[in-house]
Amino acid sequence: MSIIDSAGIGEHYDERSPIEDEIRDGQLHMWYWYDRDDDAPLHEALHRISRKVTATLGLRPGEHLLDAGCGPGETAIYVAKEYGARVTGVSVSNFEIDKANERAAAAGAEGVKFEYGDFTGLSYPDNTFDAVLALESLQNAPDVGQVLAEFFRVLRPGGRVTFSDFSLRNNDDPERVAKFMTTLKLTELPTLERWLELSAGAGFTVEEFTQCGPRVYGMKAKYLEAAMTRRTEIAAKFGEQTVTDFSRMNMGFYAPRKDQIGYVIVSARKPR
Repeated sequence: MSIIDSAGIGEHYDERSPIEDEIRDGQLHMWYWYDRDDDAPLHEALHRISRKVTATLGLRPGEHLLDAGCGPGETAIYVAKEYGARVTGVSVSNFEIDKANERAAAAGAEGVKFEYGDFTGLSYPDNTFDAVLALESLQNAPDVGQVLAEFFRVLRPGGRVTFSDFSLRNNDDPERVAKFMTTLKLTELPTLERWLELSAGAGFTVEEFTQCGPRVYGMKAKYLEAAMTRRTEIAAKFGEQTVTDFSRMNMGFYAPRKDQIGYVIVSARKPR
């Protein structure tokens, strides 16, 4: 990724993350509700994704995790406390790195650090990490296969990678999908099968995968309902015009039908 492209993605998140962080309390990823009657609050629905995705890594105390595209830090802090792992988080968003470090200090999270870093060209030596987490960050990679190859490089032999991200399930209405991709700055939207091909192409052995789109993107209406209960509070903090502009910027995210956009979780291993 060029410096300009990295800066552009960083600016994309610097612009959107402050309000998202306020609404989601540091968990900028997707949600998980079992059905329309599931009354879990938004924070719990978000945390279900954190638990579901990170659990597949099988982390052990003292292992070193790279959180590639770490957001504002809540997931990394959870991993460190839950599994006793050391975590290094990287992001190209200055807001997210600053917020993550602030959150880690407030939580007294030892063994967690966050630094500015581009996952298309990581500064770490070969075989540095025991595991890599990419929670909805591969979507902004200019070349997913190249980024997965970089993860492969920095993992020790036998190390694990887990990523979760959007997938294409149905493209019978491409205009809606195009609006979604433009809003999120996606260079591509792989199918589940393509995600698995990309993983294998980078050298990984895929060990587990799931497609849980109906309980994730398929529950976008529940997220909107939950977010709207906070609108007055958010507008009081950021300003009415800022919130209105934020809503307009993100309209394309909701354009696809719920059966068009999937959500995949893939876990793989670097051969020993």
